[in-house]
This record gives sequence, C-alpha cells and structure tokens, in this order.
Amino acid sequence: MATPNQREQDARPESGPDQRRQDARPESGTGGAPTDLYAFAVRLRRMNGEINRLVQGFAGDHGLHATDIQALGAIMDADEPMTPSGLRRHLGLTSGAVTACVDRLERAGHIRRVRESADRRVVHLRYEPDARAAARSYFRPLAEATEAARSRFGEQELSVVVRFLEALNEELAEARPGGR
Repeated sequence: MATPNQREQDARPESGPDQRRQDARPESGTGGAPTDLYAFAVRLRRMNGEINRLVQGFAGDHGLHATDIQALGAIMDADEPMTPSGLRRHLGLTSGAVTACVDRLERAGHIRRVRESADRRVVHLRYEPDARAAARSYFRPLAEATEAARSRFGEQELSVVVRFLEALNEELAEARPGGR
C-alpha cells in the first residue's frame, strides 16, 4: 500500500525510479532531515545487519540455516498453533523445503510435531521449552540492547515507534510477491 507521499511522487511525470532514488537520498552522507526516507533506510539496514549477525551466529552454532531461524520465529510468534502448511505460506517455500526445514529443526531439538486436535491429520509445530530457553539466552544481548534503547524514550514515543513498526511490517507484507 503506497503512502500519500509515495502516491504524490508517483503522480509526478518526472518521477521515474531514478528520480525517486534521488529524492530518497541526500547529496552527501546521512544529512538531510532525520526523518527522511534515506535516514530511515540507513538505520534500518544497520539494524538489520546487526540482527542478522546474531541470527547467523545462532544458526551456525546450532547447525541450522537462516530459513530455519525464520521458521522458529514464525512458530514462536504465531497467534495460533503453527502447522507445516501455515509455515509454508509464511515463508513462501515449497512443501518439500518446509518438510526439510521442519525435519532439521526437529532433529536439532528445537521443535516437535504434535497431533493434538480431533483431526489426527493436523500437525502443529511446537517450540521446545529447552530450545526456547537456549535461544532466549543466546539473544539476551539483543533483548538488553532493546531495553536500553527503550529506556531512553517515554511511553508516548514508544507507542509511535510500535505503530511505525507495525505499519512498516504491513507494508512489507503487502510488497511480497502474492501479498501476505
């Protein structure tokens, strides 16, 4: 979903992809308004890089792939019990790739397959408590950094940050091929 500012840029005849790139990036460094698109892009890339370093370390230490870590996050954050087909849709993978991912996670002791509904064909993926504790311990520096950063802001400011992150995630989900 385009923002009003993007729709305005897209409506301008001279606003092709090259023009938008110029509009988003100031002439030098990270100058410009602290809330312009380029300033956000720089900070989001930097944050993404730092989080990826932690995630890659965890994956390497546990013999997992980056996709496996995404799967663990999806299982952990799901509002309802995650199924293999729900994981396939969430990750945008083939059935075979999800089966391989779930097999790796189960062999490594991170998840288990559970048949807990009346329909025994339905399989739910559960994050193992010991594995969750290990992940929590490994990612403690991320939690501590988040808490330290949060402590610098008031509740109203944090509320705006949370709303922004929710909106950004919604926009990114819509930008996926095939939408959500």
